[in-house]
Amino acid sequence: MAATATGRPTLYPTLLYRDAQAAIAQLTTAFGFTRQAVYEGEGGVVLHAELAYGNGTVMLGSRRTEGAFARAMADAGPAGIYVVVEDTDAHHARAREHGVEILMPPTDQAHGSRDYMARDIEGNVWSFGTYAPATAD
Repeated sequence: MAATATGRPTLYPTLLYRDAQAAIAQLTTAFGFTRQAVYEGEGGVVLHAELAYGNGTVMLGSRRTEGAFARAMADAGPAGIYVVVEDTDAHHARAREHGVEILMPPTDQAHGSRDYMARDIEGNVWSFGTYAPATAD
């Protein structure tokens, strides 16, 4: 059965970080995400966090060894995530101002989008731009 549009996103990228606290700090200060929820365990281990941008959410946590998801992600490589922004150049300037590694400066694409690409503190590649894929009605 296909999912139907309800106004709530149906896809939530999920990432694990060696230092989830530092990742949350970078994603909020440099990329403009908003902390929605952060659940911590002993020693500041991030058990689960949700950071919002627009109507999308990324879930993240600390790399651990317990649990099915942690085991499945143990050998996973970095992820690539695309985020729709209204002003690519302003978003890029904010990220650069916070010392983010920029992989591609704002660039006009053949399909009409303006994008830039950056790498977070643990190697995940984030693309930000104006392209918003069409949704099924």
